[in-house]
Amino acid sequence: MNLTPKQLEVIDLIQRWRCERGVSPTMQEIAAELGVSKVTIFERIEALIRKGALTREPNKARSLSIVENDFLEETGGLRFPLVGRIAAGMPIERCEDQDALNLNEMFGPRIGAQAETFALQVEGDSMKDDGIMDGDYVLIQKQQTARNGERVIALLPDGETTLKTFFKEANGTVRLQPANDDFEPIIVKDCNIQGVVTAVLRSY
Repeated sequence: MNLTPKQLEVIDLIQRWRCERGVSPTMQEIAAELGVSKVTIFERIEALIRKGALTREPNKARSLSIVENDFLEETGGLRFPLVGRIAAGMPIERCEDQDALNLNEMFGPRIGAQAETFALQVEGDSMKDDGIMDGDYVLIQKQQTARNGERVIALLPDGETTLKTFFKEANGTVRLQPANDDFEPIIVKDCNIQGVVTAVLRSY
């Protein structure tokens, strides 16, 4: 199904309303949230109905429904679970947030889905020399192994997590190397790799 970015914007808004409020927005509410006229939204809705992405019951204000088909699987990949914040300074305790990082809103619909990928927001500047700044988002490919030189999310023996560059030393220890001379590397006998950084996202 070939939808335009503006049409995907409408679909995403309807999905969010149904998830958060249990109802679909009216056309006037969609227009208000997207900052366009009701006529414009009416045209987008009609186009989505023609393409088979939406259905609507006549004479009902909140009857917009997203058609359950492969389209939802395709667009669902644009929303990654946002499971917490990760320290780029000293390690912090793991946390989980029931939230999501929506790449459709940040970067548009051309970003493809990545299976088994989640997002974390960076706190601190220990990785700044690698271009990973405080407040950035990182996409993590979930896996339990890493090669030397890969940037990883590591679960330390004390239960804390950190974002660092992974090195397996000759003596069998693991060095988690920051990219900032103000920080010392973390040396541990072992750690659990939670995933490898695949992308850094930043909005201005």
